[in-house]
Formats: sequence, C-alpha cells, structure tokens
Amino acid sequence: MSHRWLIFGLTILLVVISFYAARSLVVPRHDGTESSGTGAEDLPNPLRVSDPLVPFFCLLSADRQSVNLALDRIEVNWEPSQAAMLVEMLPAVGDREIRQRVVTFLEARTDKKFGRDTNKWFQFVWNANFGQHPNYLEFKAEFYSVFDSSFREYFAEEPPSTIRLNEIFWGGVRRDGIPPLKEPQTVSASQATYLEDSNVVFGIEINGDARAYPQRILAWHEMVKDIVGGESINGVYCTLCGAMIVYRTTVDSVHYELGTSGFLYRSNKLMYDQETKSLWSTLTGRPVVGHLVGKGIELEMLQVVTTTWQAWRERHPHTRVLSLDTGFSRDYGEGVAYKDYFNTDRLMFTVPRVDRRLQNKTPVLALRFPAVSDEQLAVSAEFLEENPVYHDQVGVQKFVILTDKSGAHRVYETGNRRFDSWDGNCDVRDSEGAFWKLSEAELTSPDGEGLQRLPAHSAFWFGWNAAFPSTRLVK
Repeated sequence: MSHRWLIFGLTILLVVISFYAARSLVVPRHDGTESSGTGAEDLPNPLRVSDPLVPFFCLLSADRQSVNLALDRIEVNWEPSQAAMLVEMLPAVGDREIRQRVVTFLEARTDKKFGRDTNKWFQFVWNANFGQHPNYLEFKAEFYSVFDSSFREYFAEEPPSTIRLNEIFWGGVRRDGIPPLKEPQTVSASQATYLEDSNVVFGIEINGDARAYPQRILAWHEMVKDIVGGESINGVYCTLCGAMIVYRTTVDSVHYELGTSGFLYRSNKLMYDQETKSLWSTLTGRPVVGHLVGKGIELEMLQVVTTTWQAWRERHPHTRVLSLDTGFSRDYGEGVAYKDYFNTDRLMFTVPRVDRRLQNKTPVLALRFPAVSDEQLAVSAEFLEENPVYHDQVGVQKFVILTDKSGAHRVYETGNRRFDSWDGNCDVRDSEGAFWKLSEAELTSPDGEGLQRLPAHSAFWFGWNAAFPSTRLVK
C-alpha cells in the first residue's frame, strides 16, 4: 500500500475546504444562548453533506476560526459514537496547531490521553462499544470519495456488513491502484534464468498444470488472475499479513471478477467484485460489506504452497513460471518490494489487539475449513520445521502436515490413518509400514487409496490472529 494518493487526496480536500471556509464562514455572536440544533447553518458545506457532518469536514479547514466554530458545534451535540469520525479524520488534519486542538478536544470528551498517537486512538475506538453514528456511512463515503470517487460505491445506501465498518481502513491507494496481473506471460523453468534457487515462489498445480508465481513479482501486484489447468483462478497476496491464497472465482456457475478495493480490515486486504462493488475478505473468500452479504457465497480455496524456486522446479520440472515481462515497470529484484516492512516486526497499519504469544510477523501455517467455520488453527513454521510430520484435528477434520527442507507445508486428510515419517520428497510411511506417494493433489497408497490434499496457506501471526482472535495456536 502507498501513501502517494493519501497525500494527493488530502491536498485537494484541504484546498476545497479552506476555500469555502474563507468565503462562507459566519462567526456567531457569543451571547450565552445554547444551540438546539447542529449549528451547521453557520458553517461552509462544500461537499454538501448532511448537517450533522458539516462541522467534522470543517475541521480540515486551514481557517482556524472555522475550526473553532466547528469544535463548538460538535461539543454542543457530542455523543460518544462521534469519536470514530474524529479519529478517522485526525491523520488528515494538516495544520499542527489545529490537529492539537482536535486531540485536546478528543482527550476531554473520552478521558483518554493518547496525544498525537493515532494508532492508540484507532485502537481505542475499535475496542470501544460506542455503536455506529447514524451518519457514519455517509461520512465514510464522502470522506474517501475525495481520494477516489469510486470509493463512494462501497458505503452508499447503507450496505449490510458482517464486519465493523469503522475498522475498514484506507490503505493509501486508489481502487486497483496496485495493478493486478491478468493472464500474465509465463516461461518454462529453463527459461526463467532471472530466478535464483533460493527465491520464494508460490506454487499451484491444477489438472496437471503446474504454475509458479515468484513472490518478488507478486509483491508489486498483490493479485493475479489466471487460467491454470483450464480453470479460472484468482491468487491474492496480502503483503501486509503475509498470506498468499488462491481461489476459484466461480460459485454456482457465477463468475466473480475481483479486484483490489484500496481498503483493509485489520491489516488484511479487502477485495471487491466489479458487478456489485461488494467488499470481500481475502482470508475467507466471503463478501463482508455490500449487496452480496448474506447470500451464502464463499469462494473455494485451492491448495497453494510457499516454497523455493529450486524445490518447486525439482518437483515440477515442466512447470511454467511468471515472465519478467509483466507489462509494468517495476524493480522485480528478490526482496525489493516492501523491504523495510518485511525486515522489521513493526506494523504499517495497526490492528485492534496484538497477541504477544508470537512476534507480529512470525510465519504460521493457517488452517480453516468451511465445514468447521467456528474453529481455526495456526501452527508456527518453526514448530513444523522441527516436526516435519505433524498430526492434528480441526473440528471433525483430521489431517497431517508434511514439511520439507525448503519450509514448504502440505496438508492432507488422514481419516484414521497415522503417518510416522517421510523422506521429504515423495514417500510417506504410515504406522503399518506402507509407503504412500505424495503429489500436490493427494497421498496415494500402494493399493490406490487416496487421501486428499487440504487447502492451507502461510500468514503472519498478527494478521491471522487479528482476523481470528480465538484461533488455536501450536508453537
């Protein structure tokens, strides 16, 4: 996510508000009488928002008289649910003195002393039970439409939602401002001379068609729309939460064309579909805001493995891999994109709570199954490296996780089978001494019995835990 559009949009907004404030400000006489309304008739309304919202947008003015008057009006009509709007606008207040006035006002109304630490303010309103202000959706639609007019479509007409709307956070880019790759060019393994053996790739295989998507390329695009094995897939790489997930994009014969919304939920990327402009969770494949909520729609998650180019190439010598010729000018060097972010444990966007059982960006293998929607499991990568054959269960689903020397994790159903060891390649021995063959699709016994591969993906601990706070952790 980039802050380039944030700076550009805020500049426009400040110019518009300040212009109207300078022309239209009416300063009331302080005669000691109390206002029974919002007082919006005394304030400029360049964005033509509802009266209760006018004072909030005037806080972005560079005119200090207008700001003082706006704070007076907000104080007269104060209710705790307004804190979310004030906090959301706080980073957009460019004038340091005006920002301090807003902070002081917030501290007086909430009895919290967070100063200019916007992360703490956001955590406070996200964890408070203030309820949603009646005009909050209009506020969100109008505020973010200044940066991209299409953002209004997400929040107009009071859409149904399964997540808290005040936790939807702008990532600093326009809709599809991070350009997805659409049926990108690929090359053979022998032609991919730009890749080093240790480079990280995301590997999938469908109907015998193996495909490798280098992290160094996807980090710049965060989404790839492709045809693999004759099927339409959407690979979503959330760089912030460290999750690469692959979905089938057709549900009940309906194809959903997905894109990057520009917004986040608990530091997890939100997608949108082009037809209804509903927002979708990257981690669940479900619509969470908009007209598709409550329709029973859930994208099918497919198997994907995070591994090294050498390990994937040796297992799949006929694989295709992304070409550097993507149609975009980027530095696709290994580790270039998000270098500073990946090299520290600091977050770019805060979350309501942080679970200190692991460091924020500790890699975990994340497991959830649609049939057991109320249970999730995270297993630390370090634990799996020390336990390359690991059995567990989520709900009624029993499985084994097999981890090879590249750090790749593959999950297979087991039923009542137990596996003792494997050679890190293709042979897995069960408790009765029989050797099963490992493929991307299943484990196959000597007599042809198959145990299906189950979908799972890697993620950063903080991102998975933020989305699923009750997840069970094995470390």
